[in-house]
Amino acid sequence: MTDVPEVLFVCVHNAGRSQMAAALLAHHARGAVRVTSAGSAPAEEINPAVRAVMDELGIDLSMQFPKRLTTDAVEAADVVVTMGCGDACPVFPGKRYLDWELTDPAGRSVEDIRPIRDDIDARVRGLLAELVPAGDR
Repeated sequence: MTDVPEVLFVCVHNAGRSQMAAALLAHHARGAVRVTSAGSAPAEEINPAVRAVMDELGIDLSMQFPKRLTTDAVEAADVVVTMGCGDACPVFPGKRYLDWELTDPAGRSVEDIRPIRDDIDARVRGLLAELVPAGDR
């Protein structure tokens, strides 16, 4: 792993789960981790209800947009966290892969997405604790 670990979050559309995870990790890590996200079939825009639940936490996704998963992004990452992207994510030796089974927020209300966001937040905090000791962030 590099001096500053890099985490890539991947889901199908890069419009919900992976965007929330990336934003939450970046928020909690405060620069101690490089964070990216991508999708195997990116949507046109981030789910508006996802933006709303992140706004509730003071995390602004207005400048973010869905990005296509590339081999370069996977190669650059130390940890690749998949969230329902199936076999679309390339696998490279030496990378740490995690598969988080999470409900897809697509088509769900803000009320339905809050528990998904909170689940992601707990997982992200756990991952951050593994990657960077609390005193180093």
